[in-house]
Amino acid sequence: MSERETWASRIGFIFAAVGSAVGLGNIWQFPFQTGSNGGAAFLVVYLLAVLLIGFPAMLVEFVVGRRAELNPVDAFERLGHGRWRVAGAVGAFSAFWILSFYSVVGGWVVRYVYATLTGAYVGPDVTAESYFFDVVAAGPDAVALHALFMALTVGVVAFGIKDGIERSTKLMVPSIVVLLVGLGAWASTLDGALAGYAYYLSPDLDVLAANFTTILPDAVSQAFFTLSLGMGAMVTYASYVGDDDSLPTDGGTIVVLNTLVGLLAGFVVFPVLFALGVQPGEGGLGAAFITLAGAFAQLPGGQYLGALFFLVLLLAALSSAISLLEVVTSYAVDNFGYDRRAVAGVVGAGVFLLGVPSGLGIGTLGWYNDVAYNLLLPLSVFLLLVFVGYVYAPEAADELNRGSSLGSSFTTVWLLLVRTVVPLGVLVTLLLGLQSLAVKAGLLAAPLL
Repeated sequence: MSERETWASRIGFIFAAVGSAVGLGNIWQFPFQTGSNGGAAFLVVYLLAVLLIGFPAMLVEFVVGRRAELNPVDAFERLGHGRWRVAGAVGAFSAFWILSFYSVVGGWVVRYVYATLTGAYVGPDVTAESYFFDVVAAGPDAVALHALFMALTVGVVAFGIKDGIERSTKLMVPSIVVLLVGLGAWASTLDGALAGYAYYLSPDLDVLAANFTTILPDAVSQAFFTLSLGMGAMVTYASYVGDDDSLPTDGGTIVVLNTLVGLLAGFVVFPVLFALGVQPGEGGLGAAFITLAGAFAQLPGGQYLGALFFLVLLLAALSSAISLLEVVTSYAVDNFGYDRRAVAGVVGAGVFLLGVPSGLGIGTLGWYNDVAYNLLLPLSVFLLLVFVGYVYAPEAADELNRGSSLGSSFTTVWLLLVRTVVPLGVLVTLLLGLQSLAVKAGLLAAPLL
């Protein structure tokens, strides 16, 4: 077995982790979740979830990954608690599952970069909505673009940690930020900008109180999704980190950068929607491709600015997809020493096959998404929290302190959160998520909470 790779630099790890977190969850899901959950009311709960649940949970994944220096499944064997490998297996399966439908959406993005430039959904016989549902969302073309997106992802992962993932994310992440800042500056000049900002940044406490049981699980799951938690990605990336790196500092940097990108996306999306009187949250999973595409088509210069927006979305999608594919690829490379390029290709093919039903029907894609949001992500994070908080606490505290100058006080507070607030919040999210799945499946006539 060849020597295990590591990051070439600390900034390489940070960019790769930010790239994993800054994905479709930030630019595709975040504006839709915010719009369909009361705007700023959702934003408040989401930011609290990132701070009180997401950040401590990210450090949990970092501790497990760096301590074991292995993939999420085998990490627990090396840590001396093989019975807990189920926690890592749930995370690895989550990555595989999520990437299968995520790649379909990535294929949509590829199409919209071209379609926006050419005005394919502008004309007397076509609307943005009809173009999405009749041409883009499902069918042979969607499956073909799903295959293309997976091929791009496999191509990066096949080149390894330094030459593939690190090099590509060092290019992608700054590009995403620069392009979003530029689009945000342009959006601020639109007539609806102030109304969009008010909806986005001024919380309505009545909306929050009336919809809290709906907003909470969506906000916490959104925090997991946008921070790439519960997917094994952060465990995997941390397994390539050196002992002298400060996990709290790196984690804090990643959380801040990721959250800023999500906020930037809102500063683009909501002014555009309000400029044309479009109701936020409309369009479901296709919101970015119906409401936003249609909005860009009606604005001066929107043809080119829209293509630029979808280019940002494509870079974000790729940077996250890379991390998800690496989770399963690392398992095979660590255990069997197979050639990385061959493993990435085989795993990518498996992901493609699992995603074909999502490419053939948007309803199936929605079901895949619901299972990930409401079950897989909170379950995976909850298992890791219980392990680190109650089974591996002394060793976890020691690992968190390595390379860090924050001292034992920070570690004590972190462990307290990991043992109390964080698992409680995740457990409530899991139960509410299961309730949501049961209602959608017809097993419950109405929510119990």
